Amino acid sequence: MSTMSEKEVEIAEPKGKLGVLLVGLGAVSTTFIAGVEAIKKGLGEPIGSLTQMGTIRLGKRTEKRIPQISDFVPLADLNDLVFAAWDLFDDDAYAAAVKSGVLEADLLKELKPELEKIHPMKAVFDNRYVKRLQGTHVKQGKTKWDLAQQLIEDIEQFKAVNDLERTVMIWCGSTEIFITQSEVHGSLEALESGMKANDDNIPSSMIYAYAALKMGIPFANGAPNLTVDIPAFLELAEVNQVPICGKDFKTGQTLMKTILAPGLKARMIGLSGWFSTNILGNRDGEVLDDPESFKTKEESKLSVLEHILQPDVYPQLYGDFYHKVRINYYPPRRDNKEGWDNLDIFGWLGYPMQIKIDFLCRDSILAAPLVLDLVLFLDLAKRAGMFGIQEWLSFYFKSPMTPPELYPEHDLFIQLMKLKNTLRYMRGEGQITHLGRDYYE
Repeated sequence: MSTMSEKEVEIAEPKGKLGVLLVGLGAVSTTFIAGVEAIKKGLGEPIGSLTQMGTIRLGKRTEKRIPQISDFVPLADLNDLVFAAWDLFDDDAYAAAVKSGVLEADLLKELKPELEKIHPMKAVFDNRYVKRLQGTHVKQGKTKWDLAQQLIEDIEQFKAVNDLERTVMIWCGSTEIFITQSEVHGSLEALESGMKANDDNIPSSMIYAYAALKMGIPFANGAPNLTVDIPAFLELAEVNQVPICGKDFKTGQTLMKTILAPGLKARMIGLSGWFSTNILGNRDGEVLDDPESFKTKEESKLSVLEHILQPDVYPQLYGDFYHKVRINYYPPRRDNKEGWDNLDIFGWLGYPMQIKIDFLCRDSILAAPLVLDLVLFLDLAKRAGMFGIQEWLSFYFKSPMTPPELYPEHDLFIQLMKLKNTLRYMRGEGQITHLGRDYYE
């Protein structure tokens, strides 16, 4: 069943080119860029992307109105995307993609002319926040404020050279060390003063977020860093009317958790323990080998089950489950991650059972379509006058941002319904409630 349709939201048409600013030109960014170029040339399919392959049901089932999402809302065309990136190494996108080892050499050769044109700008990078990496292609500045101004100059130049009115920024960089919210994050004024004073609680990712929001550019955080999830940026996003979202792309093991845990809860099946371990060998694995960066990732991965299973509401089923997450750096695997899970569950009369999952996934292959969707949906949100936290994009993240008074929704299926209902709302279509009584009356 769908509720009454509402007034359509006014959405500006996606005219001209859309600039895509990527922080980091590693495995995820190069797989995303190369993938878009391959799709444009007919060399591959945009599998995993809702904006390119997803449909949306409108009205009653009997109406059989099921358009493609791309035909339902005005999204930027793939041919209109223009890419730029910052990175702490100076390899162009082709060389970086070859080093990342995600895509086959033959495919990359066909995309070489397009990829070689993308040279990264010097990164804002401080080794204290990502201890396992040493940058050679890094900006110099007396203060964090100076560095932010340099980023703003980079963006202005990128926009001028490519004649761009619209841009989106996505953090595809490494996981920074664990930082909790402090006084400097409490307001825009405090943050700007802190940047001028080189406050240690302002990591590199916040400098990028500041530059984006200051220029009215939508920002998505693909890592578990605190980054844009602070009062100062909520304030700036509101003042400049900018959409923001994050944190941490939901790709491998956590994707499985947000699919399985809702199923266990739906059937009232108990959980006594969930052990998760990962082996991966890319730059992400190397960074997460540092305990302080791992702590940031661990917080992101651990919170999922607590929120989905609601142990306080179902104490007999989930009040005492043990949850352990491990990540091990194992170079031979490169970008092909293995996520291994053991679930100890119990059913009727408390009888124990087990589920084992061995997910041999490709991290960047799962992340690339998420980057594409976020680019297109954030641009859509901006053109629709939506700003602040875009909770309807929680579908893409392990630690979805919410207003301070709300808990995050982690259930993948609720997240998808929220996303599609937001699109229906934007187009003045009725919300789908699945009540269905009106078919029988």
